[in-house]
Amino acid sequence: MPLTPAQLRDQLGSGLLSFPVSHFDADHQPKFDSYQTHINWLSGYPAAGLFAAGGTGEFFSLTPEEVVAYVRAAKEAAGDTPILSGCGYGTEIAKGIARGAEEAGADGLLLLPHYLTEAGQDGLYAHVKAVCDSTATGVIVYNRANSVLNADTVEKLAENCPNLIGFKDGTGKVDLVREITARCGDRLVYIGGMPTHELFAEAFYGAGVTTYSSAVFNFVPNLAIGFFDALRTGDKTRVDEILRGFFFPWAKIRDLAPGYAVSAVKAGVELVGHPAGPMRPPLTDLKPHERDQLAALIDSVKGL
Repeated sequence: MPLTPAQLRDQLGSGLLSFPVSHFDADHQPKFDSYQTHINWLSGYPAAGLFAAGGTGEFFSLTPEEVVAYVRAAKEAAGDTPILSGCGYGTEIAKGIARGAEEAGADGLLLLPHYLTEAGQDGLYAHVKAVCDSTATGVIVYNRANSVLNADTVEKLAENCPNLIGFKDGTGKVDLVREITARCGDRLVYIGGMPTHELFAEAFYGAGVTTYSSAVFNFVPNLAIGFFDALRTGDKTRVDEILRGFFFPWAKIRDLAPGYAVSAVKAGVELVGHPAGPMRPPLTDLKPHERDQLAALIDSVKGL
């Protein structure tokens, strides 16, 4: 049985989160056998939840039907690990994805920014509320890009949407996040969502963001869990060691080209033995010499 919204909120706040990549074959079609093997492998580590068809899972390049199919495949392979679905685009499409994901067994939803256009706070409120009203599952709203809710809007949504359980930040605006955590308190779980959030985790921890989604958990789960544990226990020596040994050089590879925040993760998954396939356009795969850099980095941190 999927978790209730309240159960999901508590579960997500208990540990590290991650976004498995979506697997494709050479023709860019979904490849569920290797995807489920990867999900099964990841679920053997102590992640508090996995997000199928999220940002790192190339939500933006999937059809709504494919999103639901990936959620269903993830639920079959994840054992007891909660599975949340990416959700987004315009309101009506997002409502359809929400209903489909719920039918596929999703424990919750991550509502990514709506498509293309700017919108005011009243419109953003109506969009999020409509999606929450369309499903009984727990919903997390992702503050990012053209969909940035202010503290008034988040507080109003928390009051009027019982199944809104979480707030994820991708803006880096610590002052805004701190106001939201102060005003909403333990009504919501607060999730860090900056690209390679490990680079920002210490600063956001002080603002009340006590968990985050780790993209690199996809291919170095032990390292990702080790960093998270060191952060939560206040082991600054260990935090600095992992930042210097892995995350700073990782960020240099990630920043080599637009979209590599996703492409480099998929390359890492391939390099550790899970054939995730190519990126769908418009994103591109790492070049051979860049893959070699990543392979060397992964090899260098096996004992870290």
